Amino acid sequence: MDINLEQPAAGRLITADEQELPVPTTLRYTSADPFAVHLDFPPEVSLDGEVVSWTFARTLLEAGLSGPAGSGDVHLWPCGRARTVVELHSPYGLALLQFDTSALRRFLLRTYAVVAAGQEDVGAEVERGLSALFGNV
Repeated sequence: MDINLEQPAAGRLITADEQELPVPTTLRYTSADPFAVHLDFPPEVSLDGEVVSWTFARTLLEAGLSGPAGSGDVHLWPCGRARTVVELHSPYGLALLQFDTSALRRFLLRTYAVVAAGQEDVGAEVERGLSALFGNV
């Protein structure tokens, strides 16, 4: 049976003129995809009025809480003791968001209570991926 976690997270979008605008987000995790975490944005804050979900490695979230981490589209780093910055790159531009580190850490700990680090079933993930790729061939 899959276990799903959701946790609201109050993000603050950092604008080009260094203003902070509140952005409601939801952190999401499922035991069906134990290596990933999801950061969901509601339709009212997206460019096209649709829910936007960013998916990245759970290990990236963990690393970004204690030091600069990431490559490609998602980067995280601590900003003082109380905040963590999440930088998202898309074809439409760049978004810088700040979150309370304690909220991100609490969510991460909750994911480890569902699937402990190192206990992710890699074989099952590979099997699911191959099945999705090849179907019933």
